[in-house]
Amino acid sequence: MPSAESNALLSPELMARLERLELVTRKVFRGHLKGERRSNRKGESVEFADYRSYVPGDDLRFIDWNLYARLDRLYLKLFQEEEDLHFYCLIDASPSMSFGNPTKLQCAKKLAAALGFVGLCRSDRVVIDTLGGIKSSAPMRGRAQLWRILEQLEQIEANDPTHMLDGVKRFSLRNSGKGIIVLITDLMDKTGYEAALRMLIAKQMDLFVIHMLSPEELDPTLLGDLRLIDSEDRDETEITVSRAVLKKYRQTLDQFVSQAKQFCARRSITYMLTPSDRAVDVIVTQYLRERGLVQ
Repeated sequence: MPSAESNALLSPELMARLERLELVTRKVFRGHLKGERRSNRKGESVEFADYRSYVPGDDLRFIDWNLYARLDRLYLKLFQEEEDLHFYCLIDASPSMSFGNPTKLQCAKKLAAALGFVGLCRSDRVVIDTLGGIKSSAPMRGRAQLWRILEQLEQIEANDPTHMLDGVKRFSLRNSGKGIIVLITDLMDKTGYEAALRMLIAKQMDLFVIHMLSPEELDPTLLGDLRLIDSEDRDETEITVSRAVLKKYRQTLDQFVSQAKQFCARRSITYMLTPSDRAVDVIVTQYLRERGLVQ
């Protein structure tokens, strides 16, 4: 039976909206199983696509003999092939993702559940993974596997201070399929995020970065004397927050977001910034549809 948290991650009302969608990739990929999406590659399904000239070694079963009788030339019939897609949802489970109300991790898990369900409905192969040490799931296929996705997401906690680059290295070693990667992260890593994203680019898949920040991070309202503790390495600093300091913080945040957006744009990575309190159905059906991940 689904747990209360499972229902919180993916409500029946949201599922009804999501099952009409599908994940979209801009790249040509080669699957191992027949799926429910059209490929740019010609294959041997039942739907005719085109002709091409016969060359020695081609399968004689696909020669159009009627066309040969009229033109005295051999042509092969090509058919539209349907393929499966690998969909990887890579979640940042570092301690900084536990910040906010709701937390960034909770929103990331809801988003992963929603996108994973879309993939399962179209017989794509869905993998949920984290940047930390939690073992990734085996590829899941078909709506009957939804409970496995929800069960795995329930177990993810923001308690692994793994650097992004180390996490991406482990992810790359564990997974070799082609398709789509959606990385959900706050990009907060003292060693930087650039090397990790370059490694994901090298996998030659469609890469989407969903930059998740809490409302408190996007627009802080704190004032006065404060002690700040880094959730990743427990570093402490004491500051006095004034309106001038908040103004400087917002300028720094704007610069950080702008740099991330430009870094992704120059490398054909689809980037989206979203607050953690934004409704998941709005993120998927509006913002990610505009960016071409779903249709």
